[in-house]
Amino acid sequence: MRCPITYAKIKSGKYSLEGLHSLSPKLHTLIDLPLTLSEIRQEYIRRAGKMSIQGVQPKFSMKLSVKDQQFEIVDMKGKFILKPQNELYPELPENEDLSMKMAAICGIEVPWHGLIYSKDNILNYVIRRFDRKGHTDKLALEDFAQLSQATRRTKYKSSMEKVISIIDTYTTFPILEKIKLFKRTLFNFLIGNEDMHLKNFSLITRNGKVELSPAYDLLNTSIVIEKPKEEIALPLAGKKRNLNRKDFIERFGKERMEIPGKKVVELVDSLYNCFPEWIDLIKISFLSNSMKDKYLNLLKERKKRIFG
Repeated sequence: MRCPITYAKIKSGKYSLEGLHSLSPKLHTLIDLPLTLSEIRQEYIRRAGKMSIQGVQPKFSMKLSVKDQQFEIVDMKGKFILKPQNELYPELPENEDLSMKMAAICGIEVPWHGLIYSKDNILNYVIRRFDRKGHTDKLALEDFAQLSQATRRTKYKSSMEKVISIIDTYTTFPILEKIKLFKRTLFNFLIGNEDMHLKNFSLITRNGKVELSPAYDLLNTSIVIEKPKEEIALPLAGKKRNLNRKDFIERFGKERMEIPGKKVVELVDSLYNCFPEWIDLIKISFLSNSMKDKYLNLLKERKKRIFG
């Protein structure tokens, strides 16, 4: 029995008090989402033309009612996003929640996220919107497809070098953002995320500073897609597969991003030191045992390629 928000052991109920309080200190229980998986999918079709959220994967805007102790699906102005189970790809909510927690372990900024139950006891992924401030304010947010005049159809027609150029052009302190980008890029390779296209990078304006937004849409796609042909969505040093330590450290970090060599090594070492905690987290995650094994095996293979 573990809390799907914190993964902490619980003796009774579905959520730990710590998990509930991470949503709101006034939340003492959380009623199941009042829909089954089938009803969620029907609701998505019904609301598809109304909601302000777009994307390939079905998702909903939600608000949390502390008074009613439950989440509610809304058409607009929700502060949370719900991603239910996917018909085509198994265990995406469990996969994404785990991957986001792994990112947090190594110091990558991520929004609040967790898993919640629907009334048929099926898990759904929930993430708090990071482009909202207070009750009405919306922070300026632009993804890299918008910044490079790309579309959903052309979001893969770019490169990591062009991503760097966007950071150099628009951010307040480019070197700090390139350090963040290096860490996220190597992290995504290590966890098998080969779907970091232009729309999965964004710049946000906070307190007068333009910077990389908190990370989102992090998951191990390599264990979901049967025999993936690529290891990275946007080519790095002209390559989308067979990437190695030299590609990341020398060509990407030192040469193209111009990060001091000592800092690059420090970033790489910080990721290496996360492996024991990542492994422990995978083992207690909500993935099925077969998916856990796939995740662990991929992580082991990627570790060997970068660290030997």
